[in-house]
Amino acid sequence: MKRRLIWGPVFGFGLVSLAADVVSDGARPLAGPLLAQLGASALLVGLVTGGAEAAAQGLRLVFGPWADRTRQYWTFTMAGYALTAVCVPLLALAPVAGASGLGLACALIIGDRVGKAVRSPAKTVLLAAAAKPVGRGRGFAVHKSLDLTGALLGPLIVSAVIAATGLMSAAFAALTIPAAVALSLLVWLRRRVQNPGSDRPPPADTAVGPRSDAAGADAASPASKPASVFSGIFILFAVASFFWSAGLVAFGVISFHLTTAVAVPVSVVPLLYAAAMGAAALGALASGVLYDRGGAAVLLALPVLIAAVPVLALARDTALVLAGVLLWGIATGIQDSTVKALVADLVPERRQGTAYGVFAAFEGGGALAGGALYGALYDSRPLLITAVAVLQAVALVLLVASLWMPRRTV
Repeated sequence: MKRRLIWGPVFGFGLVSLAADVVSDGARPLAGPLLAQLGASALLVGLVTGGAEAAAQGLRLVFGPWADRTRQYWTFTMAGYALTAVCVPLLALAPVAGASGLGLACALIIGDRVGKAVRSPAKTVLLAAAAKPVGRGRGFAVHKSLDLTGALLGPLIVSAVIAATGLMSAAFAALTIPAAVALSLLVWLRRRVQNPGSDRPPPADTAVGPRSDAAGADAASPASKPASVFSGIFILFAVASFFWSAGLVAFGVISFHLTTAVAVPVSVVPLLYAAAMGAAALGALASGVLYDRGGAAVLLALPVLIAAVPVLALARDTALVLAGVLLWGIATGIQDSTVKALVADLVPERRQGTAYGVFAAFEGGGALAGGALYGALYDSRPLLITAVAVLQAVALVLLVASLWMPRRTV
């Protein structure tokens, strides 16, 4: 019974994310084909999808500290989910909106990701508090696995709708149902989970490392000592995230490539995205368990995976593209779960909203730069592959420095 009680909030947040990701990730693989259908170029697709990811990350710099100041974590969480629930189904109107369709689609694609920026720092603070009793590595991994189950189901649903109707607009309209389910689950969970610190004074500026035993102390984890939000180790880790994010291509560019260069049918693209989400779930679970057992050194694999993505995902051979899509999924799963667990372990609880906002701003800047990079160099693959490799080499150096800094300064 006790185990069920401590895991209950984690699973609750996971189910909300599952339903919401049916919506958001059901639409995400169709962004490239939709924009292409409406007349967009590769550069515009890169800028819009990269800009959307930049908004999803960078605007957390505003909403994270705002949530910390007001401590109204639930208000931001619910508002962000509501924005996604509105924007994504409205994409059904873009193909029938005439000359304004392209502009409408761009605004709604970005609006969905702005909703993620509004909710993510606050929701992650709620989740970090809920996951603390079970271990943040495992808690974030289990949550991410449920989240990615939704990211897998969403593309399957839209693929089935497109196959049955031949219309992308029908697929977007069908996502109204899981959007309503996500909001209903959120209201139910809100009644059962309080804002952190709502019934007590804010905790002291101390951070809890991912492990407290001797093995954890020997692991290559920077969370072995208290750190403030703007400590040197936190900033190094955030700067590393800029470089790896600049190399991790938005799926909109991959889906554009699939439909325009590899001649993959639009109805198949969501299935490939679903496969990527399955790989992401496995990557999140594996890296989360390794993080709790051995420390943050597991994150050293991230830049290596990202460097291989454009080599494979933007190839002309279908088998190589599939391998690249799966690698993209694994990298995404690690970035969206274990990376966040480390951020939670690096900063005091009452500053976590701010920390997630600052960290996401670095990731968002990288995503915007990466979107422009992929769009501009899409027709020059060797140059693009070289640029991504250089970015990931820098990311790896910074990551190693951040992971080992405490061992040199203790």
